[in-house]
Amino acid sequence: MALKDYHKKRKFDETSEPKGKTKKSKNKLIFVIQRHAATRLHYDFRLEMEGVLKSWAVPKGPSLDPKDKRLAMMVEDHPYDYKDFEGNIPEGNYGAGQVEVWDSGTYEPIEVNANSSDEKELLKELHEGSLKFILHGKKLKGEFALVKMKNSEENAWLLIKHKDEYAESPYDAEENTSPKSKVTQFLEEKKSLKKSEKKKS
Repeated sequence: MALKDYHKKRKFDETSEPKGKTKKSKNKLIFVIQRHAATRLHYDFRLEMEGVLKSWAVPKGPSLDPKDKRLAMMVEDHPYDYKDFEGNIPEGNYGAGQVEVWDSGTYEPIEVNANSSDEKELLKELHEGSLKFILHGKKLKGEFALVKMKNSEENAWLLIKHKDEYAESPYDAEENTSPKSKVTQFLEEKKSLKKSEKKKS
C-alpha cells in the first residue's frame, strides 16, 4: 500500500491534512513545493508518480543556481490531494507547524522514450537513483536532476539545477517567498514568543 507509512504517521482526527487516496492527473504530471515551518524550516519537494506524490525534504530549499547541490531526504509518499494542502498541523502531530505552497506546476522527463510513457521513464530513473526532469513552475523552470547519494544514508539525494536559460546565480528560495506568507508570519510569532519567554526568566 503506497500510502501506508503516510497514514500510520498521522492522526486524522487532529490534523487537517488530507487522508487521500491514489489519484492521477488527467493530462500532465504535476509537481509541488511546499514551504514547511516544522521543528526546522524546510521545503518539501513532491513529484507525481504512480498516483501519489514522491516526496523529498530539502532543508535549504530548491535553487536555480547550478552550483548549489541541495540535500534532499526522501520521505514517505504523500497522497495526490496533498498538492493543495496549506495550513497548520497542530502541536503533538507529525510535522507540526505551518505549511504553504511555494511553487507548483507540471513536469516531464528530459529523456523521451518512444516506447515508454513519461511516467514509466521517470519511475525507471527513480529506481536507478538518477532522475532528470524539466519543471514548468511559476518560480522553478527548466532542467533539474535528483541524484541518489552513494555511500550515504539510504534516503539521501541531491537536487541540482542544470545549466540552462533559467539558471540564476546566486539564488535564495527564502528571498522568493510571498510578503503575505503565513509561514513567515508563523516563524516571526514563534521568534517573538521565545524572546518574551527569555525576558520573563
